Amino acid sequence: MKKILLSAIVLLPAAAFSQSITGKIKQSGNGVSYVEIIAMKDQKKQTTISDEKGNYSLKLLENGNYNIKLIQDGAELSTTDVAVNGDLKQDFFIEEKKEKQIEGITVTARKKLIERKADRLVFNVASSVASQGMDGADALATTPLVKVDDNSGVSIAGKSGVSVMINERILNLSSAELITYLKSLRSENIEKIEVITAPPSKYEAQGNSGLINIVLKKNQNLGWNGSLTTSFQQQTYSGFSNSATINYQNEKMRSSLKLRQSKYEKHSFENYRITGVEGLKSHDDRRDFGDGLGANLSIDYQLGKKSNIGFIYDYGFGHSNMDIENTSDYFQNDNYTGILATYAEHRAKSTQQMLSAYYDFKFGKQDNKLSITGNYFSNVPETTIDFTTTENSGNRFIVKSPSLVDYKIYSGQADLTLPYQFAKTEAGVKFTNFDNNSSIFYRNLNNGNYETDPSKSNEFEYNEKNYAAYFSLEKSFNEKWSAKAGLRYEYSTVNGYSLTSGEQSESSYGKFFPTAYVSYKSNENNTFSINYSKRINRPGFRAINPYRWYININSFFTGNPLLKPSINHNFEFSHVYKGKLSTSLYFQRTLDGFGQLASLSGQSRTSTFFNFYDQNSLGVTVNYSDTFLKFWEVNYSADVSYMNTEVYATDASSKKGYGYEFNFQNNLSLNKAKTFQFVVNYWLRLPSNSGNIRWDFVGNFTTGIKMNLMQKDLQINLFVSDIFKQSRSKGEIYYTTGSHFFNNYYDARRLTLSATYNFGNKKVKGANRNVNFDEKYRTN
Repeated sequence: MKKILLSAIVLLPAAAFSQSITGKIKQSGNGVSYVEIIAMKDQKKQTTISDEKGNYSLKLLENGNYNIKLIQDGAELSTTDVAVNGDLKQDFFIEEKKEKQIEGITVTARKKLIERKADRLVFNVASSVASQGMDGADALATTPLVKVDDNSGVSIAGKSGVSVMINERILNLSSAELITYLKSLRSENIEKIEVITAPPSKYEAQGNSGLINIVLKKNQNLGWNGSLTTSFQQQTYSGFSNSATINYQNEKMRSSLKLRQSKYEKHSFENYRITGVEGLKSHDDRRDFGDGLGANLSIDYQLGKKSNIGFIYDYGFGHSNMDIENTSDYFQNDNYTGILATYAEHRAKSTQQMLSAYYDFKFGKQDNKLSITGNYFSNVPETTIDFTTTENSGNRFIVKSPSLVDYKIYSGQADLTLPYQFAKTEAGVKFTNFDNNSSIFYRNLNNGNYETDPSKSNEFEYNEKNYAAYFSLEKSFNEKWSAKAGLRYEYSTVNGYSLTSGEQSESSYGKFFPTAYVSYKSNENNTFSINYSKRINRPGFRAINPYRWYININSFFTGNPLLKPSINHNFEFSHVYKGKLSTSLYFQRTLDGFGQLASLSGQSRTSTFFNFYDQNSLGVTVNYSDTFLKFWEVNYSADVSYMNTEVYATDASSKKGYGYEFNFQNNLSLNKAKTFQFVVNYWLRLPSNSGNIRWDFVGNFTTGIKMNLMQKDLQINLFVSDIFKQSRSKGEIYYTTGSHFFNNYYDARRLTLSATYNFGNKKVKGANRNVNFDEKYRTN
């Protein structure tokens, strides 16, 4: 617990009806920003937060004796009784953090590893020794209840449809692109990861299972500082990545430049089998390879005591390529009918740009806040697929299929925060415009020339406009009880037009999305919370685009322009004990759920999206984090769920069953200074049911060592992942016409060697700004 020294109280002549406490929060002569000051009198609570320079002003309703608390980063710094009779000037002095050396051991205060709030679980990465010195994807994988897969992306245990944010801005990336981007981040730059299972009404209603928010560390240092990281990976093939971060801060400006570069290559296998009247055995031998470059620049400038402006610009460019050798054997009533052998080369490049600009202004006696933000995002993936298909008769078909997709998203929003004495209120409005213009062509090689097949080509134009408004109230009744409730309304208009076929689809809909939370802290060791949220899961642009991606001359993937969004009702009851044991009981009701279904007719295999099920999910998650014997840090979690899926309008089968996931993470310090550490992690999922899919056992055993050298400025890590090669995607999909079996492996066994060097000024002082841009991910 930090020690706080109070300065002498200076009483000023009081105006007849004026009571306030003003002053500054100081540390070593510098102002300390974002410290919460709470004044309590007869169960009435008034709060404020120190500004960027440490100044604060607390307006009081009446004179009298007040109990004043200082809170920083969720920890109580001090509690003091103060008599108020008119205006009072009061400064608070915070002593520097003191480190005590005991036989080479540095003892410092840290945040709790796990914090449970009414609407989210917070994993403080900066407080986890086990999470240091790794890339962002691996750091996210150490978060309780979060699963990271190189192929399928990021999910919450027992749930699907989660969206990932960086500083409250949703990432607009496909599953593979998301993992690539996360690998370009470093855990040293991550402050905490928030698993928001019931997002407040301020956030977009999109995402049926909530949000994961990765909060990057603030630029905390005056002057210059930064870091350099290089990483080498060996799978079947080798790959590497590099990143650099440079920060600069003075009294008015905070800036950061992050550069990233990566190159990867891996060897994957996919096996798919269909049984029934129509049968198929398909095998893919696949080589994935690609590269990426990116830069992120953020600047925040303080215009005055109560206003600041800033912008964030992110640029990314990369290639994502595949070479695939596919063999497909076909059957009718278990009788062999033929074979197709296809060799395909996928060459894709994409350019992504994101710009956010904002203006924040505080006004009024209660420091009301108005935030105005504008966002722009563009993504231009350009892909060419060249494939050659050979029939068992010897006939060869040579095809070139180029495609271009141009996504553009514009949004503007205004958010107003009014911290009234009776409750904190938030309100806002937002407008978003989506444009998606895409084209794909299927060209056969005839007599040395490529000829376009109009029946297999398409040009598609899509526009969507979303209008949203929200309002919420948050109130702390006393030290034990707090509550928050909000209501969001979203209205959407959708227009899709196929230039090739002349087909046009139009729709519009408006819906209310309520949220409610109640939290009860019975004592310092026990916190209970219950919440409800209604969510919507809108399909991504590729899911509604009707053009076809061919994998051989007969088989293709396509979107469905008639696809509707699904609606989700989420209930959760949670308990946290001593910040170490977190337990949550959840229920989720999904209506008009959609997904991708495959069908086979002769040698034509088609995969597209349908709204085809309603689903009830009930589960419990348990997470335990602790440190034993001062050197053994553990983080254990489990999720057990029951799911009942009711299928309609398709030949998918209705199923019910249980799911089981477990994660055991261990970090052992090998010396007293904790500069050498040994890591042993094991994640597994027992045979489980999800929707109309039965998943087989899967596991991932990872171990390695971590070294902190040069007074912890240099970190070196060596890890080996999926040692037993258990990380397979294997299972059965149930249809009324038969079963579909899959068995895939995406080269998860790998060796990773990385080094990070931190340099620059260590003097702490800083600020940060989060920008919401929740819609970008839908361009997947």
